[in-house]
Amino acid sequence: RYWKHYAQRGSIPHLFSVHRHKIQEAIQKLKPVNSASLSVSSRTDTGVHALSNSAHFDLQRRNNKPPFAEDLLVEALNYHLQTEQIRINQAHRVPDDFHARYRAQSRTYVYRVALGVRHRALLPLTESNLCWDIQDTELDVEAMREAAAVLIGTHDFSSFRAVNSDMTFKNPVKTLDVASIQLGNSFASTYFHRQISFLELTFTSRSFLYKQVRRMTGALVAVGRGLLTVSQLRDLLEAKDNLAYPQNLVAPAHGLFLTQVAYRESDLPLRQAFCTDNFKD
Repeated sequence: RYWKHYAQRGSIPHLFSVHRHKIQEAIQKLKPVNSASLSVSSRTDTGVHALSNSAHFDLQRRNNKPPFAEDLLVEALNYHLQTEQIRINQAHRVPDDFHARYRAQSRTYVYRVALGVRHRALLPLTESNLCWDIQDTELDVEAMREAAAVLIGTHDFSSFRAVNSDMTFKNPVKTLDVASIQLGNSFASTYFHRQISFLELTFTSRSFLYKQVRRMTGALVAVGRGLLTVSQLRDLLEAKDNLAYPQNLVAPAHGLFLTQVAYRESDLPLRQAFCTDNFKD
């Protein structure tokens, strides 16, 4: 069994199923004995990006060949994913009972907001569909931080969940460990001729509800714009009702990045001797 983490750009419709299918196809091209089946730690909806998602899969080689070396497996899978908006970053061999989703201890998302952008065409090309560009030249960051502090801790986040097919099966009580707002940078800050201010909103929890991060982000930006008060955000949280969430506040998907899925060290690499032959068979 292998655990790997990978990066993906979230511009493809039905992103989760498409990327899972493409990775499974790449694994199958390594000609394993077993059929490739990928278990992903975190689902991302259309437009959301992942700098470090993770997954596990089983791979048994033919003719009792030893397991692939980790770096060779990364190279092999990326070779078969060349045309896709996805790259494998690392791979580790793990125990047979390891599960990428259920063994995850926390997930961290970062939401990027570009300030003072009158029109999307004014963004550098490197930021295209990689941030939420708003016309406001500044936000009340201190008020946003005060509001973010309200969200930290264990709460019923029903007001910040969107309706989906899993809604009745998921416990709305979640523990939010981190909700912070910091200054950020453009990916092209050194080379772009026009200075653009960025904010980065960071959220960490063991798990999140459907669109919870985008809804929390939209509410915090509304506080920064003066459209919501800290007291109103607290009332929204305490309402425990997704219908209480104001319309048109949800932050768009393309500014959101899954940046880390954390595990216990004891759950990860199973260090053994690996083969070093080529990956063609």
